[in-house]
Amino acid sequence: MKTDIHPEYFHKATVACACGANFEVGSTMKEYRVDVCSHCHPFYTGKQNLVDTAGMVDKFKARQEIANRRKAELENTAKNKDKKETVEEKMTRKAQENKAEKEAEKEAKEEEKKVIAKKRAAQTVVKKAD
Repeated sequence: MKTDIHPEYFHKATVACACGANFEVGSTMKEYRVDVCSHCHPFYTGKQNLVDTAGMVDKFKARQEIANRRKAELENTAKNKDKKETVEEKMTRKAQENKAEKEAEKEAKEEEKKVIAKKRAAQTVVKKAD
């Protein structure tokens, strides 16, 4: 090493933090003033403060939730595609669909009959009044 080119090393330098903590370290300077130290930094304390000015954190969490739901839906559809329907299951499903269609048609016809009956009743009331 060359002589007279290295800074003088003070064995005890005082570090003063903005949070009020003071401690000593070895350094070439006698004194340090810092804004954040290991006593107040969120990484060391475990207290993380999120500064959310425009709601960006909430938007990010909402996007993550939507992505997770879509992923689950895709997994469910993939599982359902792998499952093949047996002939008996297919026949049962079609029979149930046909039965539901027939019941819907019956209900529609009954409603139509009721409407026609109401119209006829209204016409007969009008005729009696004349």
